[in-house]
Amino acid sequence: MPSLSRTLAMAALLGAWLPAQAAKPSVPAWSGVVSYVVDGDTVRVRPPGGGKPVSVRINGIDAPEICQAGGTTSRDALMRKLLGQRVAVHGRRHDDYGRLLAKITFKGEDAGGWMVAQGLAWSYRSRGSAGPYAAQQRRARGAGLGIFSPSHAVPPVYPAQFRKRHGSCR
Repeated sequence: MPSLSRTLAMAALLGAWLPAQAAKPSVPAWSGVVSYVVDGDTVRVRPPGGGKPVSVRINGIDAPEICQAGGTTSRDALMRKLLGQRVAVHGRRHDDYGRLLAKITFKGEDAGGWMVAQGLAWSYRSRGSAGPYAAQQRRARGAGLGIFSPSHAVPPVYPAQFRKRHGSCR
């Protein structure tokens, strides 16, 4: 059986031969306190030691626009859950608006998964993929929760479609 140092050396050598896309560097998590909730998928997190809050877009979800049916309900639920709470931020990259795209966890729970499971957001669809929270969305839709409630006068409209039809709320 090879030694640990030999195994690590082999892994490093093998890593040098793999394409750059194969091994994505993991971005370390940091924690901070949610100081503001913009809408159902964007918060501001004050980093440890203070400083300017970081605008964080919860990766993998798309909540209703604030001016769209369900928008304020989605924002208010996220506010009740996270405002003033210490969260872990697992950053990915920045979007076109300069927001950090990140998974946010609170007491070990994935905030994006929670939002979709409650029917407060959609699993973010992209390039034919149903998104990372497709199972939670199916269950929320099946249970008629939140934006999927049969009591709504009109069926829910995915935010990207809403923006195409009506423009941005801002």
